[in-house]
Amino acid sequence: MKQLLLLRHAKSSWDEADQTDHARPLNARGRRNAVQIGQAMRALGLAPDYVLVSTARRTQETLAALEPLPDAPVILPEDGLYLADAEQLLDAIRAVPETVRSVMVIAHNPGLHDLALSLTGPAAMARGNAHAMRLAEKYPTGALAEFAIAGSWAGLGPGVARLVRFIVPRDLPETAG
Repeated sequence: MKQLLLLRHAKSSWDEADQTDHARPLNARGRRNAVQIGQAMRALGLAPDYVLVSTARRTQETLAALEPLPDAPVILPEDGLYLADAEQLLDAIRAVPETVRSVMVIAHNPGLHDLALSLTGPAAMARGNAHAMRLAEKYPTGALAEFAIAGSWAGLGPGVARLVRFIVPRDLPETAG
């Protein structure tokens, strides 16, 4: 069984009007939330082997706040993940070597949300899966979706993943400091 983790970057700052979107950093809440998600990942034993991350500053800073990640995963910054749509994200995942057990993608909405909904498929919502129903409502900044994949990365597509959990920072305990 393979594992796919989809993480939306944490909350970013809009303080500098002349700054490009690509260069926006995390704000204080975003930094706290990213640390919380990292702590939750460690507590749950979520340890990706491979990380695909957008080159945007806010995604890079989100990744940095998660560290240290267990087992020193391969980290691949990808320009093509910046504001990628669901199909572009899916193409990047399909290109992952089949020997990789767990992949984490750190990217942006709306593409990440659209991909998560596609992978979950309508059947999960029809069955009343609480995580799927919550995912359908919104994919907030700093949220993490964990999927179980029975097949190959190359065969990944709509409705073929099982949503294991959907973690939103506001549901996690506040971190000290």
